[in-house]
Parts: sequence; C-alpha cells; structure tokens
Amino acid sequence: MKFVDEVEITVEAGKGGNGCLSFRREKYIEKGGPDGGDGGDGGSIYLQADDNLNTLVDFRFNPRYRAQSGKPGQGRNCTGAAGEDLVVRVPAGTSIIDVNTDELIGDLARAGDQIMVARGGRRGLGNTRFKSSTNRAPRKTTNGTPGEVRTLQLQLKVVADVGLLGLPNAGKSTLIRAVTAARPKVADYPFTTLVPNLGVVSLGMDRSFVVADIPGLIEGAAEGAGLGFRFLKHLSRTRLLLHLVDVLPVDGSEPVENVAKIMTELQKFSPALARKECWLVFNKVDLLTDEQLQEVKERVRSQLGWTEPTFAISAINKQGLNELCEALMQSIEQHRQRMTEDEDYAAVQLALEQEMELEVRETIRKNRPQRNKHDEFDDLDC
Repeated sequence: MKFVDEVEITVEAGKGGNGCLSFRREKYIEKGGPDGGDGGDGGSIYLQADDNLNTLVDFRFNPRYRAQSGKPGQGRNCTGAAGEDLVVRVPAGTSIIDVNTDELIGDLARAGDQIMVARGGRRGLGNTRFKSSTNRAPRKTTNGTPGEVRTLQLQLKVVADVGLLGLPNAGKSTLIRAVTAARPKVADYPFTTLVPNLGVVSLGMDRSFVVADIPGLIEGAAEGAGLGFRFLKHLSRTRLLLHLVDVLPVDGSEPVENVAKIMTELQKFSPALARKECWLVFNKVDLLTDEQLQEVKERVRSQLGWTEPTFAISAINKQGLNELCEALMQSIEQHRQRMTEDEDYAAVQLALEQEMELEVRETIRKNRPQRNKHDEFDDLDC
C-alpha cells in the first residue's frame, strides 16, 4: 500500500433533465391542453470523511467522478426522476481546494463531516408551466442546466495529538517504535522515513494519544530542500510538537545549532506553526555522562532562550520514556478538557489553526514546482 497525501480529481455534477413538450390527447376530449412535465434535478457530488481510509491512493487510479443526470419530463404531467447524489469517501483530515481559483472549499477534519463540492443542474420546465389565460397551448419549454464541473486538489493531513520533528536520524522512528505498536523502518542513513507514520500510545483504560512521525527536516526544508515542505503541513493538526535532538550526532554537528536550524525552518514555513507548543527531547543520552548532558541543556537554555519543557531519553533502550509519555498524556487531557469547558481557550486555538492553515497553503502554493499531475513524488512505498 502506498501513502498519498496530495491528489487532483475532477468532479462533474449531473445535468438537469429537460422539460417536456406535450399536449393531452384522449378520445372525446378536444384541446386537452398542455401536460408536459418538468425534468428532474441533476445529482450533486459530496465528499465525506471516513475513518476507515488513511490515504488518497485510490484517487490516483480513479480521478474523475460524475453524478447521475436528471431524467427528462414526460407527458401527463409526469416529472422526470432526479439524479442520485454521489457521495465520495475521503480520509478524515482532508482539505479540498479548487485548483482554478485556489479557494479552500472545505476541511473535513472529523469522520462524518460532509461537504458539497459540485451542485447538480436545475431541472428544465415543461410546457404546462407556461400556460396562461392568453396562451392556452404553449409550446415553450426549458432545458435543464449543466451541473458544476470542478477540478479539486485533495490534501491529506494526518490527525495526531503529538507530532515528532527533528533532523534525519534524530531517533524519531525509534521513539515511535518504542512507545507504540507502529513499526516504521529504522536504519543508519538519512531519510529512512519517507512517509508519515502514526502510532497510538496507550497508558491504560481510556488514556491514549496518537503520535505522528514525519520525515526528517534539513536546512532549507521550507523552500523544498530534502523532502521539503511536503510533510511539514502534517504538523499543523497536532496538539503539540516533540522536537527530538541527537545529543551526539555522528556528523560532529552541534546539538544547539541543530535545534536552531529546525526552529528556523518552522518559522519560515509558518510563523503560526512555530508558535505551537513544542517540547525539546534530548535523545541518545546513554552516550553521554550526566555532566555532559547537563552542559548541552544549559547551552540550549542560554543560547536559544528555551523556556518550554525539556526531557532526556534514550529511545533505543526506553530510558525516560515512561516519564515523557505520562507528561504528554496529562498535557493532552488538560487540553481536551479546556477545549470543552473554556470558550476563550477554544477560540484562541481555533484562530491559531485557521492562521496556520492559511500560512501553510500560501507557502505550498508559492514553492510548489509546476509539474504534471501524473508525475508526482507521491508514489512512495510505506
């Protein structure tokens, strides 16, 4: 199975049925008058979020969708049957954008959300509609109108509570393997992770949260370097970010500088995303002494002015993971409670999400290269 998070489709709503030109013809009844019925309305097209889907790959092989047209009217004032609406299922977390106008049509964040993307054509009128006291035998009818035709871009953002970010080989995939049942590929070379991976951390009955592991970032990612901004958008739906830092990089780089690089790329990509709550996690601490680790922490606080929470773990041997997961769970539970009980807090969070959405779309629009829609970088094996 392949993970596809962007695709273009064409939707065509049904045409309205034409009105009928007909006159009543029965034995012993002269000049029976008009009895042409109206046509049926064309079917509309809806997109509906479905939790059972997690990729847009099916749309690569079936990029065109057409709703049923309305039937024409008939004599004896029979109205034509309306075309059936077409409901197309998409994964939860899908944004719909009109390719021609760059308009955000809708955002299907939760399962069951539904939105009309193409309205069916209106029915035509039969000649019965045009009879009057001065026109007893009208021969006028109207045709049904065409349904809307639109080219849409579907963008899928994974829905998770926690998003992992960091440089390649910082240990993100190792961490998600250690705390969830997900089994992403782990290897000793950059960009081992090519697609987002999701895992569920369970801490007991009714206490769980979802973690998203995205491909590693490098300097220039906001302009498309490495795997570029293609996966940065997935972080916008998370509750908070976990920034993993390798305390002893194999390339000899400085951990403090690596933290600064990632935060700079987030700021370039979306200033609103850079304001999202972000915890710093020092990974591979089993390679350092306590004194060396404390020195790294002090440099981060002093040089970067870091005030958010920090944690020290070793994902490979599960050191410090219980404390980290419990802290994450408590923060997420507090967030969920405040979203339901504190209207001001919920309004602030909603405004931040909307700001991020606009900034993410604008960055992608400016930096996306022109390419054939059938020649994308989406065909990556999970």
